[in-house]
Amino acid sequence: MNCGPTSAAVNATATDAAALSATDAQRWAAVLERDASADGIFYYGVLSTGIYCRPSCAARRPRRENVRFYATPAAAERDGLRPCKRCRPDGLGPSQQQAAIIARCCRLIDQAETMPTLAALAGAARLSRFHFHRLFVRVTGLTPKAYAAAQRARRLRERLLHAPSVTGAIYDAGFNSNSRFYEGSGAALGMTPGAYRRGGEGARIRFAVGDCSLGAVLVAATERGVCAILLGDDPDRLLRQLQDRFPKAQLIGADRGFKRLIAAVAGLVEHPARGLDLPLDLRGTAFQYRVWQALRRIAPGTTVSYAELARRLGAPRAARAVGAAVAANVLAVAIPCHRVIRSDGSLCGYRWGVARKRALLEREGRPR
Repeated sequence: MNCGPTSAAVNATATDAAALSATDAQRWAAVLERDASADGIFYYGVLSTGIYCRPSCAARRPRRENVRFYATPAAAERDGLRPCKRCRPDGLGPSQQQAAIIARCCRLIDQAETMPTLAALAGAARLSRFHFHRLFVRVTGLTPKAYAAAQRARRLRERLLHAPSVTGAIYDAGFNSNSRFYEGSGAALGMTPGAYRRGGEGARIRFAVGDCSLGAVLVAATERGVCAILLGDDPDRLLRQLQDRFPKAQLIGADRGFKRLIAAVAGLVEHPARGLDLPLDLRGTAFQYRVWQALRRIAPGTTVSYAELARRLGAPRAARAVGAAVAANVLAVAIPCHRVIRSDGSLCGYRWGVARKRALLEREGRPR
């Protein structure tokens, strides 16, 4: 519904605009349903009691004629209203509190030389191990162990480009031994660390360029899965984009079998609601993984705003970071970033062009 970047000032402006863009009928329906997803988007004041609340407040529902809606707590307080002691609209909501708890635990994992135990993390969160693990997965989309592994892989990718040796980079990234790292290096990098350090030197990436109704399409895959689906007007430019991503990788032109993959992807472009039942080689930060997983959970024929996607991830103030992760996606249609739009309903920010985004949405049954 709303859309705002991480800057506090811009966030406030975006939130105000989004709250004002919703109709009073929609706001009142959210209050009647105690819709927690509307928390932080608007607040309602009860003029007969002089109190303002969150939409999800469990207090007795007021009479409609006594209700006025506000974009921010400050706006309600300027009208002389005071915050409800039950839902505490002037503080963090339950989902924000949970996100803050998990964010602190993520920092503990990031800063630790060795992975903290589940019991230690749960203790820091003041939760049982069971409830902490469930909350961590719900907020981040990853288990604590998977999050730690993704962070180590991210640190390794950064250090491989600058460390004087591969071994030094492996230890600096938090792996206790070379053997432990090499057991999972394919999952972390999609290739050997030495090859990654040399811009993909020695890595074998098969690719093919074909035609679809939206122009040219390039599909590339490592041994782990499809690593790029690029759309455009110029096949040569798409190939240059792949070369820029792995300048020293061995790019192998498609054989007859691989061309069947191009046909499958072209079919996906024609019918994006079907999805692509093929392994994907995803490479990104832990946060990008979370965003990309959330994108795959958006139902075909529906759209969400960047801010709504951020709220689903438990990070309502991270709309700008979510937008950056959406933009980093290089698997067109397979990771359906075309289903994310601005809060005002406009289509923008699509790596492969707004016209293609509109066409994909129309093919999913959502006319734009």
